Amino acid sequence: MYRDPMYDGATDPVVIWNRAERAWWLVYTARRATAPAREDVSWVHGSDLGVASSADGGRTWLYRGVMEGLDTEWGRHTYWAPEIIDDGATYHMYVSVIRGVPDAWTPHDRHIRHYTSPDLVRWTYRSTLDLSSPRVIDACVAPLPGGGHRLWYKDEAHGSHTWAADSDDLYRWRVHGPAVTISAHEGPNVFTLGGRHWMIVDEWHGQRVLVSDDLDVWRPRGLILDGPGEFGHHADVVVTGEEAVVFYFTHPGGERGSTVRAARLRVLDGELTCDRDLTGPILPVAGPVIHP
Repeated sequence: MYRDPMYDGATDPVVIWNRAERAWWLVYTARRATAPAREDVSWVHGSDLGVASSADGGRTWLYRGVMEGLDTEWGRHTYWAPEIIDDGATYHMYVSVIRGVPDAWTPHDRHIRHYTSPDLVRWTYRSTLDLSSPRVIDACVAPLPGGGHRLWYKDEAHGSHTWAADSDDLYRWRVHGPAVTISAHEGPNVFTLGGRHWMIVDEWHGQRVLVSDDLDVWRPRGLILDGPGEFGHHADVVVTGEEAVVFYFTHPGGERGSTVRAARLRVLDGELTCDRDLTGPILPVAGPVIHP
């Protein structure tokens, strides 16, 4: 569906409706896949958040640039895995941040920062979330049925499991505890479809599906995006009524570069199903489906 024209490293996608522009925006980790080859992982770091837009329901995407104004100190830093939600007046972004450009995976701290924006362009830093460890990434935020919101994230200091935190106002968060501990994984994404709550997590051989009645207890229900073809990594889901679209990335042929793809999700006989064969518009051209 989409490849980053600058560094060919589009990963960790999130898709959000831009109210002012009346277009869908794809925001992603812009890995520097075309950086000179070295025997380290510096190319995975030093990443900006890339932006592409679509005014035709996701049929075509136009690269627009990178998000600016996120730095809170001097230097080149690493931005991963944005999560963006719209409360109707303000966009809230929760993004994983690493200081500098490390050339190794460890022992560098990772934190989740909160920013707000009126237009998806001008961002104001609000806080660095105080969560369960200093090694947290991959935020996902969804509303709770009784009010408030829950944040799910990967805690690398606790087995690379998904943990959760709750908030009444999207600004102040309190740790709720471990949420999914059945395997090491990353990239949790939570959505409601077909009258049920679903979570998908990236186990690096496809997306593990879990279902919940209360957003507290999660039961595993198999895999999606595990074949045929490339495994689907770190995904985002946009619900479009009785169906949904999952956006994920792959490494075609195992190469360093990456491709963002999309697939259709449906709930059939109580199970989440996935169809990768999509053509034409994949999202509502006029914007999100609003449920009364």
